[in-house]
Formats: sequence, structure tokens, C-alpha cells
Amino acid sequence: MSDSHQKKSQEDAVNSKVASELNNLIQIISGTSSLIENIWEGRPGSEKYFEMLRASIERAEQVTAQLVAQAGGTDRKRVLPSDLEQRFDEALIAGAPNQRKHSILVVDDEPMALELLHGVLTEAGYEVAVAQSGFECLDLFRRDAHAYDLILTDLSMPLMDGEETFQRLRQMSPTVNVVLMAGFVDSGRLEQMMNNGLSGFVGKPFAPVEILAVVTSVISAADQSKQGTNGIAAAV
Repeated sequence: MSDSHQKKSQEDAVNSKVASELNNLIQIISGTSSLIENIWEGRPGSEKYFEMLRASIERAEQVTAQLVAQAGGTDRKRVLPSDLEQRFDEALIAGAPNQRKHSILVVDDEPMALELLHGVLTEAGYEVAVAQSGFECLDLFRRDAHAYDLILTDLSMPLMDGEETFQRLRQMSPTVNVVLMAGFVDSGRLEQMMNNGLSGFVGKPFAPVEILAVVTSVISAADQSKQGTNGIAAAV
């Protein structure tokens, strides 16, 4: 490998790490600002402050998107199988379904990210469990593989990242639904994971309505698939 090529690879690696960390930070700041905004709603002068904060977050998102593009990451905010794209649009409009409570396991090593996702999903009517590592996720899933309708996992985690966690989950249950969350992921790496059964991808930072639409579309598709299978079994 030439020196120039090696230097470019090192720069890409640095850019991808920076982009990922920035996205995680932006997600936390954005979510925290939303919580504070709810608390301070109606206070004199608060709207001006939050407009400035929103502008700063949007600028940070633009810079991070540029870093992701430079490092060769996916340029799409979300990636879903083609048959779920329409479901996403429908879910975006309809919101979370008012059916039986579905259970979701959220995996992230950032406590604040876990807290924010727990709040968003619980408020939408889902039962939510959390894990702070891939190891904890696998342990919970091993105890009861049927306890969770969907697993949301971050990609960048120490010791065992989201990709390895996904692979081990699929070994334990080939039908488990897993959605990946990441600030940065190489396009080729993501494509391979999708080909291996990943249910979807959503890029950080994301708005609550975006993650809810992804969750709803994946779970509703899984429910319909189960109903179809049960119908065939009953007919036989």
C-alpha cells in the first residue's frame, strides 16, 4: 500500500469515528433540548433561546453529514427493505398503532440515549427494556427469545459492537427483528448486514417521529407475516 493511500485510509477512519461521535452527541443534545423545551414551554424569552439551539443543532448535523460523506458512509437517513418503504410513509402519518403492547429491547452504551429512546417508545405505547452492551442484550434475549418483538441496537459500542450483536442474535434466532442505529456506517458494510437479515437502519441523529415510524413499519410487517403463517398452518 502506498503512503498516500495509507494516509487516505487513516483519514477516512478518523473522519468516520469523528462523525459517529458527533452524531451520538447531537442525538443526545437534540433530545435533551426537547425535554428542556417541554419543561420551559411558555417561559418569557424561551422561544428565542430554543431557536438559537435548533439552528446550532442543524448546523452540526450538516457538518457531520459532510464528514460521513467524505468517509464513505451511507448517504441515506434510513434504509429499509423495499417492501417496508411504503409502510414507513404510512406509519409516519399514522403514528404508533393502538394495538396490543409490543415489546422492544433498546441497546446502547450511552445512558442518555437509552433514557431518551425509552421515553419516546414508552410514550408511544410500547413496552421497553434496555441494555447497555451487546453482552447484556444477548443475555436478556437468551433468557427469553420470544420476549421482544424488535431489538434496536446502536452500532458503536465497546467490546461488542452492533454488527456482532446482530450476528449473534441471528444465530440464536434466524427470525429476530433487528434495527441498527448509527451515526456512521460504511455503505458496503450496511448492505451486507441488510442482505444477512437486518430489518432496517436509521441514522443518528433522528427525530422521535422518524424512529417511531421505522419501529412501527418493521413490527407491523412482522405481525402480518406471523398472521399469514398462522393462517397457512390453520388451513393445513
